[in-house]
Amino acid sequence: MTQKNGRTGSAGAAAGPDGPGAAAPEPAPAAAASARQVPAPFAGCGPAPAPGEEAGTAVVRRGRPRSEAAEQAILEAAIGLLENGVPLADVSIEKIARTAGVGKATIYRRWPGKEELFVDLLRSVEPPDPVLPGTSVRDDLIALLESLRQRGLAKRTSALLHNVFSQMQLYPKLWAAYHHTVIEPRRRTGLDAIRRGMERGELRADLDVELVNDLFVGPLLLRTVIRPGATLEPGLPGQIVDAVLAGLRPPE
Repeated sequence: MTQKNGRTGSAGAAAGPDGPGAAAPEPAPAAAASARQVPAPFAGCGPAPAPGEEAGTAVVRRGRPRSEAAEQAILEAAIGLLENGVPLADVSIEKIARTAGVGKATIYRRWPGKEELFVDLLRSVEPPDPVLPGTSVRDDLIALLESLRQRGLAKRTSALLHNVFSQMQLYPKLWAAYHHTVIEPRRRTGLDAIRRGMERGELRADLDVELVNDLFVGPLLLRTVIRPGATLEPGLPGQIVDAVLAGLRPPE
């Protein structure tokens, strides 16, 4: 995972060793899909719209379609470099391209820069975002906190995730990209669940939504960030939600 923060611009780099290469024919990826199946990058973090192209507008593109095999080979190459101990700062687009057996232009056609590539990579190896049942605020919040618990466990058991997250916060640009693309949408999911609970009368409506959200997610963040050795037992999300709900339900 190339360190994309501080040293490399997020939108395509200028000329230089990591800048987009000439538009040469795209070689087939040398590293075929490995045993680890990396999901395709999530929407919203790919290349920016072409000039004159509006977001959300269907555009007929010429040329061959994007190769999922190439994208997987690129992500696998970045993961392999990191798993082999290459520091985040040293994982360059050039190294990723060489390891994946593709040209640098192939990477830049899919990601504007290293920040976007790394955010996609992290999403590909993290647990998926939760689908909230919508049956009650309690059910929604337990599902949300269970996803946080699973992420906490993943970071403890995955040397890759632990290594990347320990380095990532040293690079403000990469951390900001991850926060904007991954953390903020998850936070909004929790806020929406709380608002629905207030509208349905399941929660007091006289409290600040942000504060209520912090009351629910705070204990898990404490155990995964500040106290990384604390237990994350399976029943923890339900215990947290029930304890906080006891003080937030409207009076009878």
